[in-house]
Amino acid sequence: MLHIILCLTISLLFSSPSKATVQDFCVADLTAPDTPAGYHCKDPKKVTADDFVYSGLAAPGNTTNIISAAVTPAFVSQFAALNGLGLSAARLDLAPGGVIPLHTHPGANEILLVTHGRLTVGFISSANVPYVKSLKKGDIAVFPQGLLHFQLNDHKTHAQSFVFFNSPYPGLQLLDFALFANDLASILVEKTTFLDEATVKKLKGVLGGTN
Repeated sequence: MLHIILCLTISLLFSSPSKATVQDFCVADLTAPDTPAGYHCKDPKKVTADDFVYSGLAAPGNTTNIISAAVTPAFVSQFAALNGLGLSAARLDLAPGGVIPLHTHPGANEILLVTHGRLTVGFISSANVPYVKSLKKGDIAVFPQGLLHFQLNDHKTHAQSFVFFNSPYPGLQLLDFALFANDLASILVEKTTFLDEATVKKLKGVLGGTN
């Protein structure tokens, strides 16, 4: 009797409907439109080993800008093999004094690995508790999904790190740019941030906001 039960169990485990197949990957067809469910899959017959390798993070980003920092993404639109895998990455380059200002990723948790120099990083919990730490080469830090966080190079040498997300679409909202780089009426910004008119106008002037 036991022999019969074992045979039936093995048969059920290894048998499957004739049309059932395992899809190992879905390399994005970037010529097709993106959809809420992701990109359509590239024809598997046209997929090569090159599709699973991306070299776009090898070169440093241009840090000659207002924040003295650069973010180089490796999202699905750059690295098509990430489609459907729930992953993405980016490279951060920060010149001395460079900063990735307070921002959130509403769609993903983030883990950061420092590969050169030092960074001061931190996040603020929903209870308004700050968690700040100085990192050196080889250190990693995690930033929970949706919480405001930052990266700052407060040293005299270039800093480099790589960040990884558990989503192909982590999303991004920079707090300073959300407040001062748009056409939201200055009076509303003043009332909702408790900043005076001169400060709001100055920051809008720096970041390109109007109204």
